[in-house]
Amino acid sequence: MILVDTNVLVAAARTADTNHDAAAQLLQTLDEPPLVPPTVLAEVCYLLNEWGGPGAEVRFLRDLRPGGLRLAELTTADVARMADLVERYADLRLGGTDASLVAIAERLRIDRIATFDRRHFTVVRPAHVATFTLLPGITSS
Repeated sequence: MILVDTNVLVAAARTADTNHDAAAQLLQTLDEPPLVPPTVLAEVCYLLNEWGGPGAEVRFLRDLRPGGLRLAELTTADVARMADLVERYADLRLGGTDASLVAIAERLRIDRIATFDRRHFTVVRPAHVATFTLLPGITSS
């Protein structure tokens, strides 16, 4: 399983994004649909609507179907863990969305995250593995 961050989904949807090709290729070559936390879903919807209008948002939402993207559950325990992570990494300004990716990854024991955000995810130390495997294998912030 792999969790996906906002920046990968936005880049895949926006052909003008500098990371579009890498994001689109990654999503097309995954063995199974990636998990999308509700926090990421909300960010992607907002950004796509701002940049591409309602049509861009609708196209993304239609991918949340069998065989497309899968929505991950966010539990009360995840939210408590998010608070701990945001507090622990306050100097990094981790934020709730990235903290939700970590919390869900820990609960489901997922070690792969699709993200271009190397600034946060190379610093955060998850409870279940030494480090996350970050895909695609390029850097951008």
